[in-house]
Amino acid sequence: MTEPSPQRPVPGPPRPAPVDAASAPEVPPATTERLEPASDRFADLAQRPVAEHVAVFEDEHGRLQRELGTIDQL
Repeated sequence: MTEPSPQRPVPGPPRPAPVDAASAPEVPPATTERLEPASDRFADLAQRPVAEHVAVFEDEHGRLQRELGTIDQL
C-alpha cells in the first residue's frame, strides 16, 4: 500500500498590488445623502399615512440602486 502524501499548505488570498497615486481611481466626494443614516429617512414614517409609505420606500430603493451602481465604477 502506498503512503499518503504530506499535506501542503493552502494558499491565502492574493496580495493587493501597490497603488500609484497617479493611477488610483478617483473616488467621488461624499454627499450629505450618503452620510444620512437610513433611520433618519424612516423616522417620521409612523406619523405618515400608510398610503405614503410606498413612496418613502420607493425613494430609498432608488437611492440604494444609485449608490450600489457606483460600486463597479471604483
